[in-house]
Amino acid sequence: MSAVTTSTGTSTTVVCDHCGRKNRVPAAAAGTPRCGNCASPLAWIADAGDADFAEVAEQAKPYVVVDLWATWCGPCRMVSPALEQVAHELAGRVKLVKVDIDQNPRLAQRFQVQAVPTLLLLDKGEVIARKTGAAPAPALRQWVEETLAARR
Repeated sequence: MSAVTTSTGTSTTVVCDHCGRKNRVPAAAAGTPRCGNCASPLAWIADAGDADFAEVAEQAKPYVVVDLWATWCGPCRMVSPALEQVAHELAGRVKLVKVDIDQNPRLAQRFQVQAVPTLLLLDKGEVIARKTGAAPAPALRQWVEETLAARR
C-alpha cells in the first residue's frame, strides 16, 4: 500500500497504489481522483475546517468518511493510519476528510461531538452513519462497506 507523501492544505500528493506514480489530489474537486498515468482510482484524503467543510466534504461525489479528532487524543492517533488504509482500499468509493475539533469548534458543535474520535459517513452532506471510538482497519472497512451496502 502506498502512502500520502505531502500535503499543502489545498492538495495532497498521493502515490498510486497500482503503478507507483505520484499524483497531486486537490482537497475539493468534481468527480473522484484518478492516476494520471494508469487511470486507477486514487485514495482521496483531505483536511477540512469550519470555513471549507461544505466544499471539501459535503459537495464531494463519493461517500465521505469524516474523522473528527483532536491532537491530544491517543485513540485518534491510533485510528488515523487505519482510516488512511481504508481510504486506499476503497479508493474511488470514499473520501476521507479529517477535522481537528479543537481548531474547528463549529463543526464539533454541529455534529454534537462528545467523544473523539467520532467518525461520520456522509452521502452528499447527509450523515448516514456514525461511530465513536478507535477500531482497526478491517472493522472500519466493514462498517463503511455494510453502511454502503444498506444504501443500495
